[in-house]
Amino acid sequence: MTFTSEFNEAVDNLLEGIKVDYAKWTTWEEGIQRFNEGIRTKVGRKYTKVLTDGSVWGFIANEDGVHKGIPHKKGDVFKAAGWAAPAKWARGSIFSDDKFYSWTGPNYL
Repeated sequence: MTFTSEFNEAVDNLLEGIKVDYAKWTTWEEGIQRFNEGIRTKVGRKYTKVLTDGSVWGFIANEDGVHKGIPHKKGDVFKAAGWAAPAKWARGSIFSDDKFYSWTGPNYL
């Protein structure tokens, strides 16, 4: 799957925002470095999974669609319902300037 540079840049901005939020939470330098090295993405067919050191942080919609009967847009971010599936409602968008997440994951509704 190929993404636009706008999508890729927005994902990179999300990852950087997660790292900044974690650095605000702790002052342990080794922990910050380990967290920053452990955050990554894995692109799937419908969603890009955001992983933090073996845990699922959340999911990003790769394209417009419907999830559990709810329409969503490309770039919408979901909490993880489990390792392989997002929760029902989008919590924000990577294209938005709103802070809808923390280092632990997308915010609850």
